[in-house]
Amino acid sequence: MVDVDEFIAEAKTEIAEAVGEKNAVIGLSGGVDSSTAAALAYEAIGDQLTAVYVDTGLMRKGETEEIRETFDYMDSLRIVEAQDRFLDALEGETDPEEKRHIIGEQFIREFEEVAREVEADYLVQGTIYPDRIESEGTIKSHHNVGGLPERIDFDGIVEPMRDLYKDEVREVARALDLEEIISERMPFPGPGLAVRIIGEVTAEKLEVAREANHVVEDELEEYEPWQALAAVIGKATGVKGDNRVHGWVVAVRSVESRDGMTARAQELDWETLQRMQSRITGAHENVARVVYDVTHKPPATIEYE
Repeated sequence: MVDVDEFIAEAKTEIAEAVGEKNAVIGLSGGVDSSTAAALAYEAIGDQLTAVYVDTGLMRKGETEEIRETFDYMDSLRIVEAQDRFLDALEGETDPEEKRHIIGEQFIREFEEVAREVEADYLVQGTIYPDRIESEGTIKSHHNVGGLPERIDFDGIVEPMRDLYKDEVREVARALDLEEIISERMPFPGPGLAVRIIGEVTAEKLEVAREANHVVEDELEEYEPWQALAAVIGKATGVKGDNRVHGWVVAVRSVESRDGMTARAQELDWETLQRMQSRITGAHENVARVVYDVTHKPPATIEYE
């Protein structure tokens, strides 16, 4: 386990020395990784940092409102409304890696636009060790690692948490006095709900995925999972009222883990599973069925794409 106080001091020094007298931007998603990196950077360089929250349309239910409230102490916080641009960029794409690269490219372009406005030369990121390992090992690309485009209009990228595991990041977040809603929040992928949708990302699939994920997080809070999620994985036949429908299949996944490198599917009681399926199928008329994923990691990954 990392020496938290020593790490914080060294990370702040690293950020301050890397950025110098110039300005920096950081992508703020509301997850523990980016939030902790933003808090570190804000303490290190203050108003030289502009925290940029890009509302991609791929975020959790209520995410934007939570960001406004949690980080209102940062005077330079920017909220960029980019839902249409991300959906347009993803239109027609079904390949998981290509979707990640498209999202990574669009993220960087959004950052660059704000960076030009605030004359920032550096990009700070919340990349952690499992991100690097999975990207370098070609398990998948992360939008802040393997998904970066070749052309980046920054003098440099600063990744102060690149050697930390998720549980160590949480320790740092607590030491920085970040709110519990941030420090204890379960992981959420950088590319957002796009990796919880098999195939093309559409407005309807996003609506289903967003509501289903909200239900899962709400219902499984008492189980204290390392990560719990819902994914839209395809279509199947169902019956709603007197009508036969060909609707969406939602897969629920809940796992226990220390660092995300390996994970075990949680055993959930039947009542909880039935309550979740009832809420999820009732939330959208085109959801036909809900299934529970019992696969560990390995052989499966935690996320679906």
